[in-house]
Amino acid sequence: MKKTFVFVFLVVIMTFTLFGQEVIKIGMNFELTGPVSGYGQMSRDGVMLANKLKPTVNIGGKEIKVEVVAVDNKSDKAESANAIRRLIDHEKVVAVIGPATSSAALAAASIAEERQIPMVVNTATNPLVAQNKKYVFRTCFEDTLQGALLATFAWEELGAQNVAIMVDVAQDYVVGLANYFEKAFEQFGGTYFTEFYTTGDQDFTAQLTDALSKNPDAIFMPGYYAEIALISKQARDLGFTGPMFAGDGADAPELIQIGGEYVEGLSYTTYFHEDAELSAATKPFVEAYQEEYNRRADAFGALAYDAYMVIVNAIESAQSTDPVKIRDALAQTRDFPGVAGTITYPQGSGNPIKPAVINMVENGQFVFRTVIKPRM
Repeated sequence: MKKTFVFVFLVVIMTFTLFGQEVIKIGMNFELTGPVSGYGQMSRDGVMLANKLKPTVNIGGKEIKVEVVAVDNKSDKAESANAIRRLIDHEKVVAVIGPATSSAALAAASIAEERQIPMVVNTATNPLVAQNKKYVFRTCFEDTLQGALLATFAWEELGAQNVAIMVDVAQDYVVGLANYFEKAFEQFGGTYFTEFYTTGDQDFTAQLTDALSKNPDAIFMPGYYAEIALISKQARDLGFTGPMFAGDGADAPELIQIGGEYVEGLSYTTYFHEDAELSAATKPFVEAYQEEYNRRADAFGALAYDAYMVIVNAIESAQSTDPVKIRDALAQTRDFPGVAGTITYPQGSGNPIKPAVINMVENGQFVFRTVIKPRM
């Protein structure tokens, strides 16, 4: 009897602490170190800017401070799982932003689902991340759509009919995006063949020599920036003069830092460019980002900014810090003016339908090329 009384007393105290809290915590599970740390660092900067511009939420007429807490997943699947557990169990966050990459997001998504904590990924595009999950949302398109948009671009814009695809077998994102591209490209009547490598490889001469012997019109690299840069250099050194294109994994300054002149002319899909007016919120964000960081706004930061804003919008819509109620409000998001495009979640899905921005490397800069819209 005494133990029961103590337990009830503690529950009451915890409840009053929860609803009387002066701070709401939102977690960040990002790749701040490791092979793709560029993605995580850009993503973190987007969230920090959003938190600076929208530091409180209004619940019941009271402004409550929002604190963002970052945990580094070190670009590793196991560390990503550890990171989200720490955010939920020790930091007591009401929602989590990230990870930025699909492999890390896949490791975290099942935990978010089990603990019933909303998780909004900014750039993890593999469909499995949100598949059959109620608590996982995106602010980006998913790879089934990205693959189709890339196929449209290759066929209609590049005029490519036979494509060599360089596939990193160690990355779920890369394997998935390659598969979705292949299916969509076949529907246009295109042909393709694949060459394989593993994250961290430095020498792609054997794969490229084999690929060039098959006379591709273009080379598609659905991987990450470090390998894309090296593949581009080695392909040009071997004499390939045709177009090269990539997915959103190319969208990091390190691509140009590593690849230099060899990535000139490379085109890639992404979610954002400051010269593409994707919504009424785009220009104010671009100006605020430039003022805060003294550099051009990037896609990873823009999508992470949107992830924060869509979460705090859901908190205010729900008028609650209960993660389940926040999740329900997220699912009802309609026509939210994200800086990287309007966000609406179709019924039963955390995947917004969005166009893709095509950027190109020109004179050592990422230049806006065009927008490819989904075929509805």
